[in-house]
Amino acid sequence: MRVGIIGVTGYTGSELLRLLFSHRGVELTYVTSHSFTGKPLPEVHPHYLGILEPVCRPFSVGEAVEKTDLVFSALPHGESMEAVPLLREAGLKVIDLSADFRLADADLYLEWYKKEHSAPPYLGQAVYGLPELYREEIKKASLVANPGCYPTSVILALAPLAARGVVDWDTLVVDAKSGTSGAGRVPSQVLHFPECAENFRAYRVAEHQHTPEMEQELSKLAGRKVSFTFVPHLLPMIRGILSTIYTDLTVKMTEEEIRDIYREFYRGEKFVRLLPPPLLVETRNVYASNYCDLSIKWDSRKNRLIVLSALDNLVKGAAGQAVQNMNLMLGFKEEEGLEMVPLRP
Repeated sequence: MRVGIIGVTGYTGSELLRLLFSHRGVELTYVTSHSFTGKPLPEVHPHYLGILEPVCRPFSVGEAVEKTDLVFSALPHGESMEAVPLLREAGLKVIDLSADFRLADADLYLEWYKKEHSAPPYLGQAVYGLPELYREEIKKASLVANPGCYPTSVILALAPLAARGVVDWDTLVVDAKSGTSGAGRVPSQVLHFPECAENFRAYRVAEHQHTPEMEQELSKLAGRKVSFTFVPHLLPMIRGILSTIYTDLTVKMTEEEIRDIYREFYRGEKFVRLLPPPLLVETRNVYASNYCDLSIKWDSRKNRLIVLSALDNLVKGAAGQAVQNMNLMLGFKEEEGLEMVPLRP
């Protein structure tokens, strides 16, 4: 199958290239970049020299239709909603890695992203691309909204309990930390090396734009509207997310009973790993892989559950999950191109 990437020179676009290179069922036939049009890819990402050397093209719907069967849109938030409808109207399958089609409510998009949505009819057509929850819907989808990195970490950590209806949402607090690549490739003051190296800070406290996405999906699982406190932090490392989630439960359970709920919910899932005690999740154990690791700890002193979740924000949190979705949409084995061992010393 022929696939293309719009916005190939960003971090997620580059990661898509890395993963698709080892995929046995697809051929990369079309890549675009607005900032580097006409340049061979290795001039932007030198690590592809002698491996992948396509020339970055300007975006053209006609060329995309001529050269591809499925397109990944790795454009920034706010730009995908202009390009994706054109691709869909031309009959192409699309996986969008921006936030533009994740929220079902256009008013929520305006509230959290401070921009009017230009293609609200497509919000109802997009399938939320979390395979562990929506596998059958993704198989039939023509437009998939790839989840955000924080939401993937948090939703996978809470889904088994939310589906059982045992979370006390009034007590839920999510404390999450991300590497700097989660902010994208465009430089900014706060991501300047002297600002983030040897430093650790919170940002967008209680107002991060991924909050409604998480609440939307967890509300579906819980069968009721839920909300909670979300506090993201920036870690002085390049990639990885670790989320620590604190909550009371509405029923009394032992730690082993809670673990049984997780084991049953994720039975047969290739990319969600529940660690046996006393192991706790670490970002280095999922580095450059499509795994999401989970740990569970019951605090008997406070009668409170602590769930820990770790993933690579550029893989399971972005490009890897997008390839997982592509595999479902095109009929490949779901793990094709994703069966790599995590990279760690």
